[in-house]
Amino acid sequence: MSKRWWLLGVGMLVSIGLLLACGSNYNRSQDGLLLVGSKGSGLIETFSFTLSNGHVSAIANSPADTANKTCALKGAPASMVMDPAGAYAYAVISAVECGGKGFSITAFKVNSDGSTTPGTPVSDPNPVALSMDAAGKFLFVAEGIQGLVNVYKIGSGGALTGVPGTFNFVNGAGFQPPNIAAVAATPTVFPGIGVNGTQNSVCSVPQNSPPSAQFLYAVDSANYVVYEFAVDTSTGALGNPPGTTVVPFFPTDQVPAGVAVDPCDRFVYVSDSQSNKVSAYTICTKVIVPTPCPNADGSLVAVPGSPFSLTGNANGAGPIAVDPYGNNVYVVGTLSNTVSPLKISPTSGALTAMSPAVVATGLEPKSIVIRGDDNWMFVSNYSGPSVSQYSIVPATGALTVAAPIPTDNYPWGLAVK
Repeated sequence: MSKRWWLLGVGMLVSIGLLLACGSNYNRSQDGLLLVGSKGSGLIETFSFTLSNGHVSAIANSPADTANKTCALKGAPASMVMDPAGAYAYAVISAVECGGKGFSITAFKVNSDGSTTPGTPVSDPNPVALSMDAAGKFLFVAEGIQGLVNVYKIGSGGALTGVPGTFNFVNGAGFQPPNIAAVAATPTVFPGIGVNGTQNSVCSVPQNSPPSAQFLYAVDSANYVVYEFAVDTSTGALGNPPGTTVVPFFPTDQVPAGVAVDPCDRFVYVSDSQSNKVSAYTICTKVIVPTPCPNADGSLVAVPGSPFSLTGNANGAGPIAVDPYGNNVYVVGTLSNTVSPLKISPTSGALTAMSPAVVATGLEPKSIVIRGDDNWMFVSNYSGPSVSQYSIVPATGALTVAAPIPTDNYPWGLAVK
C-alpha cells in the first residue's frame, strides 16, 4: 500500500512531538490503553491515555517510527476487538493489500508496558467485522460476501479454535446472495456494579442474574434483514433458535451496515446506511415482560416508531455502538464525518436525538469503540490520519471533543482497555 509522505511534514511532526511530550510510560492502574490498526504500515499502534484528563502518550509503533514501514505484519489490519480482561486483542489481517493472498485473524498479546505481541495467524475465508461476547469466550466473525458467520472459541493464551455450526441457513424468497456486514451477541454477563464509582447500568443491581440463553444477530446488507442464531454457551456453536427449523430473519431499513446489542439484553440496534436511520428491536428474553414477546426465544420485535431517523447532517450510517451501561447509542456517519448520539428509552427502547445531534469526527471514519467505564470514546479516521477522542458524561451520554490523536496512515480497527 502506498504511503503518504506528507505524514512527515512539519505540521504532523509538531503534532507528534506534542503527543510524545505527554510522556510514554503506561501505568495500568492509572491509564487507559488504545490500540489502533494501521493499514498504511501494517502494524498495531498503541497509545496510553490518562483516565482523569485523556492526555495521550504514544507507546509502540508511533507515527514517527512507522512512517517508512509497510506491511510489517505481512498484511493490513482492519476490524479489531479486545477481550474483557484486556489481555488479548484480535485483528483481521488482509494479505491481499500486501501483495499476498487470503485473510486471517491474529491474536495480539497485550504486554504490561502497553505494547503488543502478535501470535500465529488463523486463516479465515473473508472476515469483514469481528465481535466478541461480553464474557470473552467466543469470537464471532462476519464473512461479508461469503454469506457466512464463523465462530471461534477462545482458549488459553488467546488461542482460537474454529467451532462448526449446526444451523439450517435458508434465505427468504427472492433473496440475493447474502452479504453479512456485522454481528453482535446478547450478553451472558451483565455490567459490573459501580464500574467507575458513580454510574451503574439499569441491570447492574444485586441478585439480578443474567440470561442463560445467548443469541447472535447478523445483518445482511444485500437483503435488508437481520438474522438470529442461537449460541451454545458451552461450545459457541451456532444453531437454530428454539422452535425454529431455519434461521429466522427480521426486516431492517435500507442497506444495514452495523449492529449493536444492549448490554442489559433488552434491545438490538441496526444502522441503515442508505436511509440514514436506525432500526430498533426488543429482544424476546426473560428480562422482557410477555408483551410484545410471547416467548423468550431471542426473536426480535420492532420498537414502536422504528426505524428512527438520524438528524443534523448525518449521512452514511455505519458502525454503531451502545454504551456499556445501556443508556445511549452512538452511530458513525461515514459520509458526513460525524457521530450521532442517541438516548435510549429504558422502557420502550425508542431513540431520541441528543443535543447536539451530531459531533464531528475526522475524515472517513471507520470504527468506533467505547471504554468499559463509559468515560472515553474513540473513532478512527481512515483519511485523517487520526483517531478522534471524546470524553463521555456517563449520566447523560454527552460528548466533549478532545484533541485528535495523530496516527500512521489509514487507521481502521480500534480496541480499548
